[in-house]
Amino acid sequence: MALLSKKDRGLILDPLADDNPITIQVLGICSALAITAQLKPSIVMAISVVFVLGVGNVVISLMRNIIPSKIRIIVQLIVVATLVIIVDQVLKAFAYELSKELSVFIGLIITNCIIMGRFEAFALGNGPWRSFLDGIGNAAGYGLILIIVGFFRELLGSGTLFGFKVLGDSVEKTGLYAIGYENNGFMVLPPMALIVVGIIIWVQRSKNKALIEEN
Repeated sequence: MALLSKKDRGLILDPLADDNPITIQVLGICSALAITAQLKPSIVMAISVVFVLGVGNVVISLMRNIIPSKIRIIVQLIVVATLVIIVDQVLKAFAYELSKELSVFIGLIITNCIIMGRFEAFALGNGPWRSFLDGIGNAAGYGLILIIVGFFRELLGSGTLFGFKVLGDSVEKTGLYAIGYENNGFMVLPPMALIVVGIIIWVQRSKNKALIEEN
């Protein structure tokens, strides 16, 4: 980070906190609801988006002066679709079971508002290096929320992390009291992902009052 200017550091660090794509910009919520019941798919999705957005931003930046404005959206879709196909094929080759678990959600990276938004808002107007940093930063901010949500949903909902037992689902009754942890099945349901994201947003705004919108 010491080699980067203050503005360049901001491209990476701001999306991790006060300009997070999910909690501040409210983008990419669908995948946060769909694939965060377990931690492993959350991490894989995060890494996939880091690759697609980081590389995609660079490609769009390199092509920005030769893309006709009338077809720029089509070009952007082709670029992101190509990168998503690469991710999908790599997962099928090296992590087939996880690929099946993520199913259509890898393909839906193509329609992720964060990716198309960064292409339009940043890559088309900036050089490859800064576009790369912007892509990595926004994808990391997105991935951070997915990992936090996936961590708590799997831990509290299934009592596991990465499939390994962490909290027992057996409760030992001692007189009038119950000792132990019983898995909360509600945590693995999609609505709970929205609640966890809501709690993260509340904590974030509690720490930084400047993020609270005034009526």
